[in-house]
Parts: sequence; C-alpha cells; structure tokens
Amino acid sequence: MRAGRCTVMVALAAATALLAAAIPVTAGASDGTTLTGLRVFGGDIWHAENQFWVEWDPNPPTPFRSVVKYAVRGPRGTYLAGFPEQTVENPTRQVLVSVPALPGVYRFEAWDYHPGDVFPNGPSSSVPLYFDDARPAAVSVSAPGWVAAGSPVPVRVTGSSGPLPVSGVQGYAVSIDSAAGASPCAAAVSCTPAEIDLPAAGGDAVTLPAPPEGVSYVHAVAVSGSWRASAPTATVPLGVDGTPPQVRLEGEPVGWAAGPVRVTAVASDPLSGMAPAGPGGPTTAIEIDGGPPLLAPGASAGAMVAGEGTHRVGYWARDAVGNAGDGSLAFARPRTTTVRIDESGPIVRFAAGDPTDPERIEANVADRLSGPAARGQIELRPAGGGGRFEPLPTEAQRGRLVARWSSDDYPRGDYEFRAVGYDQAGNSAATTLGANDSPLFLRNPVKRVARLAFGFGGDRLVIQRCARADGARRCHHTVVRPFAQRPASRALPCCHRALVGGRLRDAEGEPLAGQRVDVVETFARGAREPIRVTTVTTDADGAFHVPLEPGPSRQVSARFAGNRRLTRADGRRLRIRVRAGVRLRVSATRVRVGGAPVVFRGRVFHPEARIPPTGLPVQLQFRLPGSAWSEFRTLQTDSAGRFAYPYTFSDDDSAGVRFQFRAFVPATGNWAFAPATSRPVAVTG
Repeated sequence: MRAGRCTVMVALAAATALLAAAIPVTAGASDGTTLTGLRVFGGDIWHAENQFWVEWDPNPPTPFRSVVKYAVRGPRGTYLAGFPEQTVENPTRQVLVSVPALPGVYRFEAWDYHPGDVFPNGPSSSVPLYFDDARPAAVSVSAPGWVAAGSPVPVRVTGSSGPLPVSGVQGYAVSIDSAAGASPCAAAVSCTPAEIDLPAAGGDAVTLPAPPEGVSYVHAVAVSGSWRASAPTATVPLGVDGTPPQVRLEGEPVGWAAGPVRVTAVASDPLSGMAPAGPGGPTTAIEIDGGPPLLAPGASAGAMVAGEGTHRVGYWARDAVGNAGDGSLAFARPRTTTVRIDESGPIVRFAAGDPTDPERIEANVADRLSGPAARGQIELRPAGGGGRFEPLPTEAQRGRLVARWSSDDYPRGDYEFRAVGYDQAGNSAATTLGANDSPLFLRNPVKRVARLAFGFGGDRLVIQRCARADGARRCHHTVVRPFAQRPASRALPCCHRALVGGRLRDAEGEPLAGQRVDVVETFARGAREPIRVTTVTTDADGAFHVPLEPGPSRQVSARFAGNRRLTRADGRRLRIRVRAGVRLRVSATRVRVGGAPVVFRGRVFHPEARIPPTGLPVQLQFRLPGSAWSEFRTLQTDSAGRFAYPYTFSDDDSAGVRFQFRAFVPATGNWAFAPATSRPVAVTG
C-alpha cells in the first residue's frame, strides 16, 4: 500500500521530424569493422516518449577519418522515410532518434561508412526501439463496504475488456487513503515499478492493511509496459469500524412498576450500521436476570420483565462488521439496568386520634417492596348513607397521611372516614379501618361546643322608654341583663358612640376565658370604609365589651373563629341606625308680609359622612303649633352638605302668625345614615 504519492509530469519535446540531424564526428573505424556495443539508453524496454538516445562503443583507433551511417526501420520492417543513410562522425558514439508518434516496435540500424572505399558500407548492427505512449483503459475495483478495525482489506481488480496497449499491461497499482480523488501513483499519468502492487501474472486479488477508523477510498489503475497509468482512476469507498454499537433501553420504568414491563433495546451504529443481514449480521440482545440472551436480528430486541421484585436487565448489540458490546472487547461491556416490580398494594390504617386535636385525622401507610409514596387522600361522608366520599385537604408524606377536618362547616351527626394510600409503584389501597381494625366513625361536633351571646350594652343594658301625657313627658327605665333579651336594633343621634358586649361559654355554661372574639362592623353603602373589625379577648368570665367609635349606620356582629378544641360560634347580628347632624337657621325671626324674604340656611354633617358630589336632597317643612309638619320646598345641598333658600311671606293671613320650620334629610341609596331632622326654628309674620 502506498499513500500520498505526488504526481510528477516530465515533458519531453517529441521530435516531429522523421530524420535526425547529422552530427559530424571524427572517424575512428577501420575497414570491415562492425560497430560494437550498439544499445538504447535506458535499455531495450518500452518507452513512453518517442525520442531515443542510441549509443555504441568506440571503434578501434584508425588513421583514417571514419563516419557511422544509420537508419530506422518501421514496425513493418521498411526504412522510414527521411532516414536515407544518415551519418554521424566518430568519436561522438551516440545519436538522438525520434520515431513517429505511433506506438510500435522500431529498429535502429548502424554501420561504419568509408567514403573512399569500393565498398564503403561496413557490416550493420541494429537494436529495437520500443515506443508506446497509450494509456490503458480504465479498470474496475471492488472491496468490502466495511471492515473491522485492524482487519486486512481484500481488494479485487478487474481489467478492462477493451484492447490493450501494444506494450501490454505490466500490472496494477492499488492504494487506500482518505481522499476520494487521489491516485495510487505519485505521477498523474505514469507509475514506477515500485508502485505496482499486483503484477499482471499474479491474479486479480490483493490484500492491503486497513486504514484508520472511518471512511477511506480504494484506488486502482492498470500500468502499461511503458509504465503509463490507466484513466480514469477506479475508486470505491471503504469503511473501517472499530466501535461497537450504541444501545439504549426503551420502556424502562422510572422507579417501581406496578406490573410486567416490556423493555426494548434499540441499537444504533453510525459506521457499518445495524441493517438486518441474516445469520451473522447485526444483532441486538437482551438478557433478563442472567438467563440466556434473547437475540434479534437488526437494531432492536424486546423482552417482557415480569414478577415482583428486582430484576437485572442486560443489553448489547453487534454491528455489521462484528463489533459487539457483549464483553468480548475489554472496553465494551454489556449495559445493565434494574427493573423493579411491585404488584401488591400498600397497607393503610387510621391512627388513633388526638383528644387535644380531634379534627386532625391521621393514617399510616406501609409497603414491603417499593415503599409508601408521598401521595394519598383522606375522605369522609355521612355515616350510613352510602354516598360519595368527599376528600379532605390532606398532607401526604411517605408513610403518613394527615388531614384536617373543618368540622364547624359540617352539620351535626356521625361521619365515616376512608383513607386511600399509594406505594411508589402506583398501587393503591383504601381502608376505613383504624388501628383496632374497626371502622373509623366520628360524631360531630367533635370539639367542645362554644356559644356566643352578643348585644348592646355592657354587663347590663338600661333602656329608657318615654311618653307624653297631659302635656308632660314621662320616662321609665328598664334594666336588661340577658343578652338574648336586649333589642337587636338601636337608633343613635349624630356623633354618639355605641357600646356592645357579649359572653363566650361552652354548651354547659362554663366561661371560655382568654379567647379572641372579632366584632365586625359592616357599614351601609356610601360610607368611607365598608368594614371595620375590632378584636377583643374574653376575660375570666368569658365576657368582653367594645365601645364602637362614631360612624354611619351599620350592622354589627361578633364571631369566634374556634380553634382545635372549641367549635366556631357566631353572635346575633345587631343594627345601628345613625342620624347625621342637620342644622337650620333663619336670617330673621320676624318678617313683614310682602317685605324682604327670610333666608333659610343650613348644613348636613357628620365626621364620617361622605356626601355625594351631587349633594343630598333636603326637605324644608313647616307647621303651626299643634299641627303636623308639611313640606313646602325640596332643596339639593352642595358637596359639602350646605344649602340656602330665601322665602317671602306674601299671604296677609300670615300676619301675626308664629310658624315653626325644620329641615328633613330622607334616606337615600348612596347615603349611609338614617333619616334626620333639624331642631325647629320659629318665624313670626
């Protein structure tokens, strides 16, 4: 094998003349002497150039001047035109002869010539001139598509069926290299004897060493008797593969599987490949638990892994040239993995309850193979109904499920619980049994029942009821202690506080001290803030009191959120109707009928009031002493609650009459206060 040859082109100027120029030399041959040592420079071999140097030995010395005459015969034995007794004088002893550019065997003849003799021509000598510049027809070459690394490469060269050059074929030059366009000879059109790898008489097969791994190219040319190379160069690709296939396993479960698993080994080889080729071709194999391997032709092999427990799966492949990952090569061991199968569900049991935290429901999960998973659910349903279980918010840990049952949100009664646990293979198991193998039932309420009394006032409420009789106002005071008997609604004038209170006890009447109670004020529409929450703590008697800051009309409620031992409790809802302040004044208390008008001015106000940008309606009302109030004008305040109205007394009947006037603000949808009136003012006509 020869790699990296350089092509050297030697250009020789071919003489086109059929006659060589005569070169005068000094005579040295004697009469009757035959030329000796006549020879062709380079030997009697085929030449690719049509110019030949012919030389001879020196003749014996002679005192006479001697001339050598020569001529050239063609392939048919006749003298070539242009060679009629060409001469050359001694002692040059050589001549450059050009033959026609037609391949064939020519003959050079030479003899001593003595011009003064009766017979001037001496005996002749001759040598053949072999000329062939024709290149052989292209050959074909064949080699394996792929071979294993380090394996000899068998190459077969087939000569062309066309006519051979006259010089015949010496043999074939063959090479392997990485260049697709290379040639097996250093020169592009000719080869040297050392470059012939397969002599013509040596058959048509030769074995060459394998090149490095990858794709190379085999080149071959035929070499003629004149060492001319055939054209074009025959080239075929050759792959060398020394690496086993890459194999991956598909279907391998992540972690544990809950049943039989089908795994498939898939092989790939970027060089010689894994295309099925019958016995001895590419093969993929799977081995389960050290048993006989399952072999499949081509690039994939599948097997079923079954049975609970841990299974060892080995897999490998062999490519088209025999590279295998079966351990036959030190660097290519079979790949292995572990398949784990768990077909049995876990064991699930409810744990004993915690008396200090009865809403905490806990279950234990155990599994002997894959182990418990951090997954599961605790559920409940009313006992005895057979309905659907409802899931509870569950914290799932490995080996434990913890749910919190918000029992305050469920009606009283008995409830049945179920726990669903999982192992790491995905198997599940459900149970309603506790640690003593009996179903888990709980009766709601499971916590200590809390009850919240709520109402106006503190420890007691003093109610004042007043009435007019015989022109006098009489009031009666009543003291109310039970919250349930206190009124659920109160009306307050502008800017007054309200006191609310309550008591938190259990179902047996025992006070619940140190518990947090929220008093929630939900204000009417149009208030500056929609809600206000005040949190208080019950005293040793379970009681609490909250002075409510002045504000708009509202609903007030108390609630105890409950805890892990006490149920949630709500007090009754109270209503506070608040009247905003209304002021009214007049520009004069006495007016003349038909004179200047009296001006009514006023304002609607409250520290927490938010008067609409369009103002509020205000009714101006009047009455005579002892009669009912009547409206005579409705005004609209500005955004600050102010209003003004001039009124002229025009009726003569008003003279000497004392009228009472007041401003009345009705309830509206965007006003967070109850209807309110101003104090009466008097005007005399």
